[in-house]
Amino acid sequence: MPAPKRPAASTRSIEQLLAAKEIVIHCGSGGVGKTTTAAAVAAMAAVHHGGKVLVLTVDPARRLANALGLEAFGNNETQVPPAAFTKAGVEARGELWVAMLDTKQSWDDLVTRHAPDPETREAILANPLYKNITGRFVQSHDYIAMERLYEIHASGTYDLIVVDTPPTRNAIDFLEAPDRMADFFSSRLLRWLTVPARSRVFSLASRPFYSVADRVLGSKFLEDIAEFFLLFQSMYDGFVERAKAVNHTLGDKRTTFVVVSTLEAAPVREAEFFIEALDQRGLHLGAVVLNKVLPSWFLEEGTTASAQAMVSRSESLAEALPASAGSPELVARVLREVGESFLNFQVVAKREADTRADLSSAPEVVATVPYFDRDITDLAGLLELGEQLWR
Repeated sequence: MPAPKRPAASTRSIEQLLAAKEIVIHCGSGGVGKTTTAAAVAAMAAVHHGGKVLVLTVDPARRLANALGLEAFGNNETQVPPAAFTKAGVEARGELWVAMLDTKQSWDDLVTRHAPDPETREAILANPLYKNITGRFVQSHDYIAMERLYEIHASGTYDLIVVDTPPTRNAIDFLEAPDRMADFFSSRLLRWLTVPARSRVFSLASRPFYSVADRVLGSKFLEDIAEFFLLFQSMYDGFVERAKAVNHTLGDKRTTFVVVSTLEAAPVREAEFFIEALDQRGLHLGAVVLNKVLPSWFLEEGTTASAQAMVSRSESLAEALPASAGSPELVARVLREVGESFLNFQVVAKREADTRADLSSAPEVVATVPYFDRDITDLAGLLELGEQLWR
């Protein structure tokens, strides 16, 4: 059951939002700056709030290491050296740690934790299908990501965990994975698969299925499948218990979601889709971050008249300029192009303002980030971006 909706708070900034949270889950479609935004928010929290802050990425793309100036990191948390903050010109009050989900290692840890006894644990880890299934099984990556998040949060090691999820619709799978995995382990399909390991006395209905499957796949293959899922089913109670705990954590008042988007049509549709999905599940939407937004001065009073004058009076304005500016014909052409370009950008800026107003009704905070004239590839760049978000 979804958690009950919480009344809107008086949060006015990302800084205030994070001060009261322990888990912040960033979601959004691909290419909108979600990974960079998550890293920037975490870096700012480490600098200003102090404590231990972790960025956990479950996005298979390895971009976070580059953004933090690290060569690589994996399933085990790695600290960003304090010297990196000094190099960026700041002194952090806290610590910044990073980790990226290693699906295989996390599944091994899960089996070790939930197996009812050492014999079952070793049998699962040694099963020839284990590696293949845990790496490719539908919901495998998403489920283990939720498991890892819950494990880290339950340890109490970090004051704040910032999660960078896969692109939006995959992030919905991320939220639903615990229930889906638990449902699978109690499904009719699983009971059919485990029949050979449970009993050699098949029903009249199931015998034709296994007769055909034996010929196509081979009896050894079926036995391996049945043995694997039968062993895994011994951990069913652990899966169900953890699924409930994970869902409780997601609905807890200490957890919030941040939806990241640009103001282009397709990413906005994805953002609206996810905002609605959060609302249906009773999960807390703390902020919407709008990336690559045009400057507000496009909408300042008087700018339209100035741009229109550059277009309509380009010849007379060019004549009034000193000869060193160039020939009047070329100057007039430049003035017309600049004025027309400004008016075109102004149309886009007005459309962005309308879209932002539509999105502002849902979250507690709407933060905007302007276009940057360079790629963000280091901690200094992340902190510069963070300053745009923070207050």
